[in-house]
Amino acid sequence: MTRIDERNGTTAVTVRGLVKHYGETKALDGVDLEVREGTVMGVLGPNGAGKTTLVRILSTLLAPDAGRATVAGYDVVRQPRQLRRVIGLTGQYASVDEKLPGWENLYLIGRLLDLPRKEARARADELLERFSLTDAAKRPVATYSGGMRRRLDLAASMIGRPAVLYLDEPTTGLDPRTRNEVWDEVKRMVGDGVTVLLTTQYMEEAEQLASELTVVDRGKVIATGGIEELKAKVGGRTLRVRPADPLQLRPLARALDDLGITGLATTTVDTERGTVLVPILSDEQLTAVVSAAVGLGITLSSVSTELPSLDEVFLSLTGHRAGAPQDATPTDAREEAAV
Repeated sequence: MTRIDERNGTTAVTVRGLVKHYGETKALDGVDLEVREGTVMGVLGPNGAGKTTLVRILSTLLAPDAGRATVAGYDVVRQPRQLRRVIGLTGQYASVDEKLPGWENLYLIGRLLDLPRKEARARADELLERFSLTDAAKRPVATYSGGMRRRLDLAASMIGRPAVLYLDEPTTGLDPRTRNEVWDEVKRMVGDGVTVLLTTQYMEEAEQLASELTVVDRGKVIATGGIEELKAKVGGRTLRVRPADPLQLRPLARALDDLGITGLATTTVDTERGTVLVPILSDEQLTAVVSAAVGLGITLSSVSTELPSLDEVFLSLTGHRAGAPQDATPTDAREEAAV
């Protein structure tokens, strides 16, 4: 497979009209998705949105009811054996054997992937070193910390040198330091040319890792694009106005509220940063705010605009925050926890 080059736009994963039912519940309802080689596609959605169902289908663990998907050029339904040789999967829970040492886990997986003994040994050594687990190579995995297990799980998914790696909520339950370690490893993989499909509920994780996002809600794709693009689609910005005299903060905020410029929400004062925050919807409103301040004789030392946070974007698109579970049938919930 060609080394990743964002400029050539080669597609590693293509999904068209994917549908999956669990009884009367549609876990996936006509999902379309494209992931460019050498990038991270973040799939955002609350519990029960269909994220894990999508990963299960793309990793050949589950058959779709309708639609088509290809990964690295292989059809997920018609060419499952060929596809499994070019993908890796790290689920929400570590899949390694806790009774075996870390090295034996990796060696065993290498042999299951038909690597010759010598190559399987070399690959296990290489990945233990890469994931900073060499000192713990001979210890049973049961003695590993949560972060060490997650790193071993990532190493296991890389044994076969996959072209496409699925990470299904890989940092669920990890502490912030360990989460950062996992993020660093994912960035390194992408730097080596691996394409990553990442499902997550963490806004910070999506912003750290993903170059593009797909937002899924109740089995449907409701938005897709780059992070800044999605923020712009929400249509709102916050104008941060800093008066030269900090004593003018509250008078400026009151004056802007009194102006009643169409579309403006109530202003707020950020005393720590010495600014007034004004929600705006257009450049005309920005001009009106600045003109109003000048007309009041208030000297401004700075004016800047900020796009909404990714969490605010998700809330605007779905009506609920990313961590909030949706109404789901027991069957749907079981499937979402299955990987």
